[in-house]
Amino acid sequence: MGNPVTVPSESASPAGGELARLLPVRRVYAEPAALASPRGQQVLARLPGAEVVEVPSHWQIPELHGNEGNVERWVRVKSETLVLGVKKSLTARPNGRSANWIAPSTANGCAMACAYCYVPRQKGYANPVTVFTNIEQITGYLRRHVARQGPKTEPDQCDPVAWVYDLGENSDCSVDALVSDNVADLVATFAGLPTAKASFATKYVNRELLDLDPRGRTRIRFSVMPEDDAKVLDIRTSRVGERIAAVDDFVAAGYEVHLNLSPVVLREGWEADWAQLLQRLDDELSPAAKAQAAAEVILLTHNRDLHQVNLGWHPRAEELLWRPDLQQPKLSQNGSWNVRYRNDVKRAGVAQVHQLVAAHAPWLRIRYAF
Repeated sequence: MGNPVTVPSESASPAGGELARLLPVRRVYAEPAALASPRGQQVLARLPGAEVVEVPSHWQIPELHGNEGNVERWVRVKSETLVLGVKKSLTARPNGRSANWIAPSTANGCAMACAYCYVPRQKGYANPVTVFTNIEQITGYLRRHVARQGPKTEPDQCDPVAWVYDLGENSDCSVDALVSDNVADLVATFAGLPTAKASFATKYVNRELLDLDPRGRTRIRFSVMPEDDAKVLDIRTSRVGERIAAVDDFVAAGYEVHLNLSPVVLREGWEADWAQLLQRLDDELSPAAKAQAAAEVILLTHNRDLHQVNLGWHPRAEELLWRPDLQQPKLSQNGSWNVRYRNDVKRAGVAQVHQLVAAHAPWLRIRYAF
């Protein structure tokens, strides 16, 4: 482990107050190349007073990864620790469900603590934000990848005319934008790509994003669920009502705004609570927002290892998430055991959501449901 490094004392963040509230960072682990880069220095300038410790790899930090003692400090580790790294593998992976391609990530991990989040499964008892500082390489790769695709000649469930690139597979871009200008650079990149569109899901309302100029080339998917579920499961996120209230503003700012009905948690009374939420969307969203809206419906997927982690810091969540009477295991590609609703239970749940949307928000086109 390297020696601590001096951090710039001034903060250059336009959203410094909100960053300090959500991420009162005390320690930054940094690869040397990331630390020396302009983007790395920008991040440090937004975190005055933080200790910086050089590490050989953002994946090899013994104090964080594989340390079971971090479970009891789950939220504290997320909020007080940040990692700077260099994204070494630049690959756009085919998707076809929410997006045509999964873009190379510019961040990994999250300051929020949703109890069902799959990202912690990869990191072992810690899930702080890792910022990748080689943003010019990433945006350059994306421009070249989009150019190779040419125009989209056939519509699909991702978009009728544009190639869609998911930006935030392993993070929440709205939070990432507080930490660095990576997201602003991505939005600017796609604003100049007439055949492609960026897309990311979020549970956090960052109004600084309203100052950008997306020109209709960035799709924000606000995730919503009934408030009673969110109070237990969506830890450190923006309240669902705040997300709904932001939709019209983001549409007016030039974003395409979709809704993720996610995750749908099956428990007693879930149908009535989702009906109430959908009716609220119908009552509060403007005609302009409704005209361009679409939705993804995602029923809960959980994980055995994450179940054990949650029992160490938030056992109440597991009363909703861990339902062996309704769920079945499935071995994932990375060798871990995911837990999903049984096929018959899931089919019935998806059908019920379709019926609820048709009854309470018939303008909301469902792009896909699973």
